[in-house]
Amino acid sequence: MTIYFTNVGIHKHKIKHVLEGALKYLHQPFRQIEMSLSIVEPEEITKLNKQFRGIDSVTDVLSFPTLDLGKAQLTPDNYPSDAVNVKTGKLNIGDVIICFERAKEQAENYGHSLKRELCFLALHGMLHLLGYDHVEEADEKEMSTLQEEILTKLHITREKR
Repeated sequence: MTIYFTNVGIHKHKIKHVLEGALKYLHQPFRQIEMSLSIVEPEEITKLNKQFRGIDSVTDVLSFPTLDLGKAQLTPDNYPSDAVNVKTGKLNIGDVIICFERAKEQAENYGHSLKRELCFLALHGMLHLLGYDHVEEADEKEMSTLQEEILTKLHITREKR
């Protein structure tokens, strides 16, 4: 997996470990996938949230998928040609944007580490890129369960560190 990081100064290696681990857990071709992950200030994520979702407020994470395959198993056979990076030959699944200040606040409110919160938000965002959602109750339960299973398997706990 290739991740293009922007403004990610801390926990970059742990975030990459979680995202790669999640792709393996989901039996996705992790070596053939790329995405970008950016950390931004509240003003930037508020602007994006308003522009793309019509919500004029800060949020913790936004995802911008390049694919609309649902929760399909990715294979070279179902890669849309316009989503393949011509320079790398990898499938670009999209962009995840995390608000650092909101992540810090949430880590404090939930009583766990900033590392855990950043890993959770990156995973949550990537699952959206892969077609998972939480609009319907059943989908929310599936996504929540999946997030907890992956984080537990990768030893990203809620305990404060």
